[in-house]
Amino acid sequence: MTVPLRVAVAASGGLDSTALLHCTARWAGRHGIEVHALHVHHGLLPEADGWLLQLRRQCQRWRHGGQRIAFQAHRVLTRPPPGDSVEAWARRVRYAALTAMAHEAGCSLVLLAHHRRDQAETVLLQALRGAGPAGLSAMPRQAHRAGLTWARPWLNQPREAIEAYARRWQLQFVHDPSNADERHARSRLRQTVWPPLLAAFGDAETALCAAARRAQEARAIVDEVAASDADLVLIDAALDRSAWTLLSEPRRGNVLRHWLARTLPVPPPETLVQRLLHELPLARSGRWPAGTMELRLHAGRLLPHRLQPASQSPAPAPQMLDLSRPGRYDAAPWAGVIRVQPTADGGVPARLLVRCELRARGGGEQFQSHAHGVPRSLKKQFQDRGVPAWARDHPLLFAHDPPRQLLFVPGLGLDARALQAEGSPRLLLDWQD
Repeated sequence: MTVPLRVAVAASGGLDSTALLHCTARWAGRHGIEVHALHVHHGLLPEADGWLLQLRRQCQRWRHGGQRIAFQAHRVLTRPPPGDSVEAWARRVRYAALTAMAHEAGCSLVLLAHHRRDQAETVLLQALRGAGPAGLSAMPRQAHRAGLTWARPWLNQPREAIEAYARRWQLQFVHDPSNADERHARSRLRQTVWPPLLAAFGDAETALCAAARRAQEARAIVDEVAASDADLVLIDAALDRSAWTLLSEPRRGNVLRHWLARTLPVPPPETLVQRLLHELPLARSGRWPAGTMELRLHAGRLLPHRLQPASQSPAPAPQMLDLSRPGRYDAAPWAGVIRVQPTADGGVPARLLVRCELRARGGGEQFQSHAHGVPRSLKKQFQDRGVPAWARDHPLLFAHDPPRQLLFVPGLGLDARALQAEGSPRLLLDWQD
């Protein structure tokens, strides 16, 4: 790994991160490298103000190679949402804050103070949660995320070595009372499980860390197989059920987890994975809720859809658009964009799109699907095309002159009455959620 000119250390003020910050500053001072201490004030404990102040003063006091440690702090102003784990929430906001501060400081490398016991605890907690290879891999020694390299240089070091380092240099550090709060899973593990476990199995720490390394190897293989299978079963953003069911059951679950992890904004719960594995092979259609998203099966393909918040407000007011040039046009407040492309075959005359009107369905609209057909209600046309009910609420596009001439319906395409056989320019329209 190439050593950058600036390095950041995530510093809580506790024993581990204080020792890592001090050690990093000593080494960096000899090599002319700037050190930035990044501190996140979660706002959960009254002592946190004092921790921030103590850490700031330490950074001002410590000088190595004539350099002072730069200090940055971020105060979290939000609170955990109801029902959310405080530990999970704190981890999310902490990494988000560290990412922002590291980028602001121009640091591409962030050091974290996790050690061997932290790793062993993580393996145990993940096993108790029923995790697979990804969870049992615990924490990687090095990872690349959000344009930064995150490294844990002490991941193979016992905590006793860090305590000895702190005594050697007489380091002052804070004590977080939440570490002893048994409402938190990791605290319960440390207080009630870890001591008797070590008494019965003295090498438990090293054995669990070895298991994490083996799980990391297994995870790499699993990810390779999933990426290969994804090429077989994914069509654009959708999972093709026919191709998916040709895989063996273990590979179905593997590629499904792989796809869901990249499709949903949060890791998919195992209950959702098991429901899909059981229900998807035989379902003709269906919906599966997934937080702020919904997975929908239509025409043999499983697609993700973002749910819109429930609203009692009336339909959006019609809006005038100029779509006479190729490009992508935001259809807000509707959740989508209209893509306009030139074409040499058919298409709408550009003059009809200079002033066109986007508006919600009002009822009674008719659509003509081809030149020799007859106009029919949108409901009939949607049924003939197999457009599912949840994909029929997009806005319609009308010409302004002549008025009320239907031009385009998402899911159905261009109305045949608006197509131009000859002449130029001609344009095609497409709707994208």
